[in-house]
Amino acid sequence: MNTTLVVMAAGMGSRFGGLKQAEPVTDDGKGILDFSVHDAKAAGFEKAVFIVREDMKEDFKQLIGDRIAKTIDVEYVLQDMKDLPAGRTRPFGTGHAVLCARSCVGEPFIVINADDYYGVDAFRVIYEELGRLEAEGEATMVGYRLDKTVSEHGSVTRGVCHVTDGTLDRVVETFKLTVFPDGTIRDVDKNPEGDVYAPDTPVSMNFWGFTPWIFTKLEEYFNAFLRALPTGELKKECLLPSMVGELIEKGQLRVSVLHSDAKWFGMTYHEDKDVVAAALRALHDAGVYPPTLHG
Repeated sequence: MNTTLVVMAAGMGSRFGGLKQAEPVTDDGKGILDFSVHDAKAAGFEKAVFIVREDMKEDFKQLIGDRIAKTIDVEYVLQDMKDLPAGRTRPFGTGHAVLCARSCVGEPFIVINADDYYGVDAFRVIYEELGRLEAEGEATMVGYRLDKTVSEHGSVTRGVCHVTDGTLDRVVETFKLTVFPDGTIRDVDKNPEGDVYAPDTPVSMNFWGFTPWIFTKLEEYFNAFLRALPTGELKKECLLPSMVGELIEKGQLRVSVLHSDAKWFGMTYHEDKDVVAAALRALHDAGVYPPTLHG
């Protein structure tokens, strides 16, 4: 089965304070993305497509891409920043990012964030599930426990999943999930006291599996997003989980929810870097990874 890894790497990293896609987190200069590509290749994925902005492509290639290309076929897709509304400086979001990959993806594929660690087992289970998907109307995702995906250094945005018998009912983008001093996790977006969420609430970390059929739906959704965009709105994004949720609500898409024993971690804030580095060092010490991932 031909399969592709699509990596969303065009984000601005505003809360992190820099190009976190290229941030080294190991003593030999590797970043989180090195581990994701290693795990994807081990699971059976044959090609990596990096979605980047034009202004960061050369830096990305020099810092990460050229190294990764030694072990897996690599293609680049530019998330088009041209023809933006006056005053807008940021990309149009994850839904638009994946749509930009349409020209070079013609096989089942997965989508991940460049700056998230998903775990060896997660890539294995989603690779196996891709082979079971119908060509149209089906997709898959890996869900993670909410308490394994929050940061001690500030609020995070997560796609909160409602699941029945292994199938996604809906996903609700929740923007300010915060760990309180008493250990509870609360959404403080609209209520300063916060609505409390259970620690084992399943959330999406943008680890999706699709067939090429999804591109047609993405194009329809993005065009509708642009038509509905208020004049002068410079920050609203076309989000992949929102598109998935709308298709589910319309009865056009069934999404199987997979679970992995692997721990997720990522770098929302620069202060998260030390935690990530320690976790990856422990995985190396435990023999999960070889001393050198790739050149």
